Amino acid sequence: MASLRSDIWIARPPDSVWALVADPSRISDWFPGTERTVVEGTTRTITLRSGLPLIEEVVNVDPQLRRFQYRIVGPLPVAYHLGTVDVLDDADGTRVVYSTEISPDPLAFVIDGAIADAVVGLKALAESEPDERPIPADDTTADPIPAEEAS
Repeated sequence: MASLRSDIWIARPPDSVWALVADPSRISDWFPGTERTVVEGTTRTITLRSGLPLIEEVVNVDPQLRRFQYRIVGPLPVAYHLGTVDVLDDADGTRVVYSTEISPDPLAFVIDGAIADAVVGLKALAESEPDERPIPADDTTADPIPAEEAS
């Protein structure tokens, strides 16, 4: 069994990135080579750019750990697959770690490139969306109002 991992730092708060990852229907917005996604219960069907379907089972969406896991269940000839996307606090942003276990091993070559491109796509999407973090009341980066204008 092959074990793969790609990670990236994103200049957005973890909850904003998690909102994108946790919504199984949004994968086509950030995973290259996908055209359309339909979610029915725990089944996610992705139509690839080639027109082929990829059927997955969503097995875990854990908001406390900010972990999303799924398995490819068809039609690829996969003996075993588990994809995991972890969204982690990292300094003033987010670290996303996308790992996959897959068998047979030759599929790892294709999947490895895909998940590497996917984290780049997720970063681009997350950083293009408005940052909804409130500005703290004690924010010292704001321009102060001169005393004569404040009175």
